This record gives sequence, C-alpha cells and structure tokens, in this order.
Amino acid sequence: MNDVLKKYKELLIQKRYSNNTQRIYCNYFKDFNSYFKDNELDKLTTEQINNYILDLIQSKKISISQQNQRINAIKFYYEKILGRNKQYYALHRPNKEHKLPKVLSKNEVKKILTSSNNLKHHCILLLIYSAGLRRSELINLKVSDINSDRMIVNIVNAKGKKDRISLLSENTLKLLREYYKKYKPANYLFEGMKGGKYSPTSVAKILKKTALKAGLQKNVTPHMLRHSFATHLLEQGTDLRYIQELLGHNSSKTTEIYTHVSKKAIAKIKNPVDDFF
Repeated sequence: MNDVLKKYKELLIQKRYSNNTQRIYCNYFKDFNSYFKDNELDKLTTEQINNYILDLIQSKKISISQQNQRINAIKFYYEKILGRNKQYYALHRPNKEHKLPKVLSKNEVKKILTSSNNLKHHCILLLIYSAGLRRSELINLKVSDINSDRMIVNIVNAKGKKDRISLLSENTLKLLREYYKKYKPANYLFEGMKGGKYSPTSVAKILKKTALKAGLQKNVTPHMLRHSFATHLLEQGTDLRYIQELLGHNSSKTTEIYTHVSKKAIAKIKNPVDDFF
C-alpha cells in the first residue's frame, strides 16, 4: 500500500495540485484504504463505496464540502491512478448548499480598519479589503507585486493557477510605503518574525482581535472582508463583470451571489409597516 500512496502523492504533485489539496486527498485516501483494509480496492463496487460515504455522514457527521472532497479523493485513485473511465463510479453527490456570503457594512469595515494601532496589521487588513484578496493570496504577495505606477496589485498563481490584477488604492499605497520603510520586507510583502511567509492563522487572529476591539459582536473572518469588498463595489454601481475579474471568478454565476446580499435594490423598497406610523 505504501507504493500506491507514493504513486498517489507523486501524481498529485505532477498534476500541480496545491499543497493543501495534496494533504487533504492523501489523508482521505488513507482513510478510505484503512476502511477497506480487508478488501482489494480495485474490486470494490459502487455500492460499497457509497455505503462507505453514507457511514461517514452518519457516524462522523461530515459536511457537504468534506463529502465532496472525499469523493474526489476516491475518484482520483480510480480515474487517474488506475486510468478508469470517469463514469465508472457514479458516486452520489450531495446537493450544493446555497449559502449567502456574510458581509460587513462599510461602517463596520471602517471600525475594524481604524481600530488597529499596529502598522503591519493595519496594512494586512486594509489590503485584504481594498483589493478583495483571499488570505492565501495576501500571504503569497511579493514586494514586487505592488505596482504603484499602474496602481494595481498583481496576484500571481492564485486559485485555479491563474494570475490576475486588482485595485491598489491611494490610501493603501501610502500606508504600505510607511510599512516598507519600517519593516523592510526582503521577499514576501508580509513576512513572519523569522522571515518567510506570514502565517495564515496569524492573519485570522489579527482580524478577530481587531474586530473585537472595534466592538463587533460577531465572528469576522478574512474572507468576509473579501465578500464585503465585492458587495460594496456592487452597491456603488460597479459592473458585475469587472467585479468578477477583480475577484478572479471563473464564472459570472459565482459573482452574481453578491446581488443577493447587496442592499442597493432592496433599499428602494418601501416596507409596508412604515405606513402604520
């Protein structure tokens, strides 16, 4: 089995799956192999695999997202390692959840940004919001990715192995220049105490601590700043196609979700209860 796991990991690397995806797929494939340790994996039936997934749902209460990831990890073995047809295992897929993104108001974002006294922390939070960055994109930014001539942020090798550009605001640039003079980052724009990439968990902790300091009684995540950036752009009249490009979405349908949380249209509707007063 060690040889199979080795081949499994090597193929993930060759196909340029992200480090995080490699780790997740390998762990889930190990679980799958352990569950069927008394069986030959290449002789398992669709029913057996579906029963395995069902058992995980019932016993471990796995989420819809994890269910999909586990199915993908299993399919990778049969379709990529064994070279079988994609339809060979018609595994049951869960219905997608349609959750609306959690968005902060402009006032809430302002409270967060004005509550940070640490220059480095302030720059991190300001850049995530003002450029609509994912946390992974922020920590992978190099100093050279800040283009002050064109007033853009270059986002290299982002999700889906794509490069894109986003906005660089005047105020963000001004603060980044102060930050650069003080911290003198060598390679990555934001580096840890010992150099190298800044920790993703540290970014989340900074935001959580700053949000509490700002008096926000809710769990604020870095991705909420990205959602808020997109929603606020939409509310001020920015074309959805431009927002799609700034966020790096493959499909306009992904970006359209922000129309459901934007208050631009709903604010024009008069609430009938107001006629009572």
